[in-house]
Amino acid sequence: MTAPVDIDAALALAVAESAAARGVSTPNPPVGAVILDADGAVVGRGRTAPAGGPHAEVVALAEAGAAARGGTAVVTLEPCDHTGRTGPCTQALLAAGVAHVAYAAADPNPVAAGGARTLRDGGVDVAHLAVEPWPLTEWLFRQRHGRPMVTVKLAATVDGRIAAPDGTSQWITGPAARERVHAERAQLDAIVVGTGTVAADDPALTARRPDGTPYPHQPRRIIVGEREIPQEAQVFAGPGAAQQVFSRRPEDAIAAAGDAVNVQVEGGSRLIGAFFAAGLVDRVQAYIAPVLLGAGLPALTVPGVGTLTDALRMRLDTVERIGDDVLLTLVR
Repeated sequence: MTAPVDIDAALALAVAESAAARGVSTPNPPVGAVILDADGAVVGRGRTAPAGGPHAEVVALAEAGAAARGGTAVVTLEPCDHTGRTGPCTQALLAAGVAHVAYAAADPNPVAAGGARTLRDGGVDVAHLAVEPWPLTEWLFRQRHGRPMVTVKLAATVDGRIAAPDGTSQWITGPAARERVHAERAQLDAIVVGTGTVAADDPALTARRPDGTPYPHQPRRIIVGEREIPQEAQVFAGPGAAQQVFSRRPEDAIAAAGDAVNVQVEGGSRLIGAFFAAGLVDRVQAYIAPVLLGAGLPALTVPGVGTLTDALRMRLDTVERIGDDVLLTLVR
């Protein structure tokens, strides 16, 4: 018999389910759900399927079966209350006879919101936990700002170089950091790079496991610039979609990403600088290696910065050691 868990523990399990849906569920939110039976034991777990598939609550209820009746649903986002490609999750919860629902974040989408009210009207005890689980960060950003959240990823030396004077750049960071980068790519909607990066390094930009096999989910690869990239380049091969945007404007790259919620810019230094200059950088993930070059290509070049008062200042969010490298996450 499964031991009972409290709401906080159930929410932690739901967040883990939510994390596994990042990149997969877009444009739908990466929601996670856990069903507890009347005694508080976990009887069902679920995450949002790719667009057109079942939502997290429906998946979890299917696993729970009859054990959901009189039990509790713990969900990372307020259950939806509208019919799109699938039916309302509120009606699925009511039909299953769930007695209690606890949800972490309120749904800001006016089309889907209202689930808590519908559940209460149906006799369900509803609790709003008023937290925003981290896997929903990018989706919530898009709902509030009307565009994807943009992250700049850098791998640099301590003195801010991403390549030596002769152009060599593999590998500045160690294997643990590179493994982390690929795992993160597997949860992105799109990667953006400049034509110069593709011409210099011929990267695949796919998400790969340490043994070289591809992850099931691959981000869209968007190459920005006016230099035509040959079709035999690695970026056009392998799993996942790739396209070139014949423009230098970051806004055009964002438009090419379509309904993406989580976009990462990986180079080069001028393109990254252009995103900063356009005010389109929301987060920076800087992998800093214990390496000193003293010369070489800088991590970014931002036009219009001539004095310290013009510097681009961000807030330090987290610091994490990964092998011999350090990952600094900065946010606006």
